[in-house]
Amino acid sequence: MPNAVQEPALRIGTFTDAHDLAAMAALMAASDPWLTLGRSAESCLAVLSDQSKERYAVFQGDAFAGFLILNLRGAFVGYLQTVFVAPQARGSGVGSALIQFAEERIFAAHPNVFLCVSAFNSGARRLYERLGYAPVGELIDYLALGQSELLLRKTRGPIGSYRALPPSLQR
Repeated sequence: MPNAVQEPALRIGTFTDAHDLAAMAALMAASDPWLTLGRSAESCLAVLSDQSKERYAVFQGDAFAGFLILNLRGAFVGYLQTVFVAPQARGSGVGSALIQFAEERIFAAHPNVFLCVSAFNSGARRLYERLGYAPVGELIDYLALGQSELLLRKTRGPIGSYRALPPSLQR
C-alpha cells in the first residue's frame, strides 16, 4: 500500500503583526463572500485590526492557512464573526478546525455560538449545516443591497441555566 501524504499539523494562535494584517486583508477582499459583497481591502483591514475582538491565525506547517475573528460581547455573545480559509488551504479541513477551535473557546463561557453566512455562499452553508448549525433568521439587505445574511446558531441550552467553565479553565 502506498504511503499516504500527511498534511502538516495546524497551529492556531493570536495575531497582532500589522504587516501580516495588510496581506490578510488583501486576501480577504479578493475572496468570496467579501468580493461579492464589495468589501475593499481597507474595510477588511479595519475588521482585522479591531482589537476589541479575539483574533486568531491558523498555519499549516509554516504556511498561512486562514484566520478567525470572535466577538464575545454584545447582543449575540459568542458570535463567530469571520472565518477565512486561504485559497490554497480550502477543502483540507482548515475551516472545520477553525470552527471547532471557536466552539471550544465560546462554549467554555457561553451556551451559544452564532454566525452569519451569506445566502449565496452555498459551500459555507453546507459546512455549517454539517457541523450542527441551525438557521434562526434572515437579515435581508444587511451587508449589501440585494443580499441576505442567514443567522445561524449552535446551542448547548438556554443562557439562564448554562454553567460556564471556571475562568482558570477558559482559554
